[in-house]
Amino acid sequence: MTDYGLDLHCTMLLEDYREQLPKYRLLQQVVMKRIGELAKRAGIQLNAMESRIKGEESLAGKLDRKGSKYHSLNDITDIFGARIITFYNEDVDRIASMAETLFDVDWANSIDKRKMHQFDSFGYNSLHYICKLPKQLYYDEQNPELNEIPFELQMRTALQHVWSAIQHDIGYKSDIEMPIEYHRNLSRLAGMLELADNEFSRIRTEISDYRRRIESLVKDGKLEEVLLDGDTFRTYVDLQPFDKLNKQIAAITQAELHPSSPMPYLPLLRALGMSTLRDVERMINENYEDAYQLALFQLGSTDIDILSSNIGLQNLCIVHILKKDGGKQGIRWMFDTINGTTEHSNDMAQMIMEQAAKLSFMNK
Repeated sequence: MTDYGLDLHCTMLLEDYREQLPKYRLLQQVVMKRIGELAKRAGIQLNAMESRIKGEESLAGKLDRKGSKYHSLNDITDIFGARIITFYNEDVDRIASMAETLFDVDWANSIDKRKMHQFDSFGYNSLHYICKLPKQLYYDEQNPELNEIPFELQMRTALQHVWSAIQHDIGYKSDIEMPIEYHRNLSRLAGMLELADNEFSRIRTEISDYRRRIESLVKDGKLEEVLLDGDTFRTYVDLQPFDKLNKQIAAITQAELHPSSPMPYLPLLRALGMSTLRDVERMINENYEDAYQLALFQLGSTDIDILSSNIGLQNLCIVHILKKDGGKQGIRWMFDTINGTTEHSNDMAQMIMEQAAKLSFMNK
């Protein structure tokens, strides 16, 4: 066993640490599991969850420096430490609120370093809670001491974590004397990171507001005001605009519809000149009957029992292209756009042209 040259009091604390290590490991498992479960339930996407138990050599160094201030091992609040790293400032506050619900927080020894800087200063931003595990959250009759062990919970954003790592790497402390140019450069870097943190949060809020507004417009049927893009198309698809046609086509052979994402059709729809959701709905209304008739020619003499849920959208696009005189080349281009360029697209286009030849609009 290593002799660190500590006095009797600190040596006894270190021996107590060795005996208590299994309890610290159990506490680590319980805390990290509970935080992870709650964050997942709340839908908070985390950048990282980290935890560590202070190593023996590190603890011995701490005891050597200031062991006299600790009366017992539980006076050392950072032997077990957890760090939760989020992407956004507001999620730090949400995690903090969860921690306050889950754990008993020692407010006297907890620190919000985000509020410690003057308006013209800069430095490490993080929220540090000193916590204990309450019995109502977890209690083990064989390890009742678990509820008395304090631990440190750090919460910060990914960019705050970057700044902390940079500070640690260059050995920088905000209160040391240094040439003004170094101080100015570090100030500028810290300011950029803080601004980026705030801007990410602002942009996320604006995008969320935009999506809610789009959802409202779509539900209200104001489709001419909604530009066709990935978000708006997903919102529109949630209303199942192709569902009626799909079911009618599936009924031809009593087939089962296999769910497929319609998103590969988005580039095709835009390439076909559709710029709003109203354009997509107009295509549905104008081509619905012909798309169904095409399906009759495709399936009427078959016993196909599984169809893609994109069958309706596919036939709508085929009819639209043929009505615009796209011909076989247009149909091949459609399959290449959806599936990627392959020789199979040419075969598919040839077969579609043979099936579509009987459509009324093709014989005018």
